[in-house]
Amino acid sequence: MRVERPLLSLRSTLVLLLAVQAGLGAGGLTLLAGDGPARGVLCGLAAAGLAVPFFDRLVAPEAPAAGRHGAEDAHG
Repeated sequence: MRVERPLLSLRSTLVLLLAVQAGLGAGGLTLLAGDGPARGVLCGLAAAGLAVPFFDRLVAPEAPAAGRHGAEDAHG
C-alpha cells in the first residue's frame, strides 16, 4: 500500500517541531533551575501546549499554488 500524499503538511510539521523544541527547552531549563523531574516534565508539556497556537499564528499559511502564480503574473 502506497501513500500518495504526506500525513502532515509542511506547515503542520514545522509548527509541531517548534512546539516540541519549546517544550524541551522549558523542561530543560526547569531541571537546570533545580526543580524535580516531574515539575520539569509538566513545565515542558505546558510550554509545548501553549506553543502550538503561538506558532500556528506565527507561521504563514500555505498559499494555493494556482493563486500564487496568478498573483505573480498580474504584478510582474
